[in-house]
Amino acid sequence: MLRRILEHSKLKAKIKVFSHGEGLPLPAIVSAGSAGYDIYAAIDEDVNISAWNRLIVPTGISISLPTGYEAQIRPRSGLAFKNGITIINTPGTIDSDFTGEIKVCLINLSDSDYKITRGMRIAQMVVSKYESIEWIQTDKLELTDRGEGGFGHTGT
Repeated sequence: MLRRILEHSKLKAKIKVFSHGEGLPLPAIVSAGSAGYDIYAAIDEDVNISAWNRLIVPTGISISLPTGYEAQIRPRSGLAFKNGITIINTPGTIDSDFTGEIKVCLINLSDSDYKITRGMRIAQMVVSKYESIEWIQTDKLELTDRGEGGFGHTGT
């Protein structure tokens, strides 16, 4: 079923695998309703992220998306909740004109060191369509019910 859904996808994108990423799975979704493609650590040796420190982890891939699309690199919820491992610049944006290797900026928000191993699922990648706009400077914006109500404007 999942294979049939993916085969009917209209969007095509190219992926390049670097030598240190060979043998690892390509980004993959796990179920038909998944939005995020799991991406993997392309490291040769295990590395530790010390408590309250950060580390850039290579994925061994680069991608080429059609103009008008972006990829967002997002944390894996289980890794974040169970181990305190998340992405420091979440979501990280991969623009359609960036063709360098995707690297993930992990941070360890726990009090314990955490080991990253080769092939570990370290993040997820969501591909989205976006629109470009033209900014028009003005001195007045249209009135809305919310207006300038910001943080906490709806109560606790």
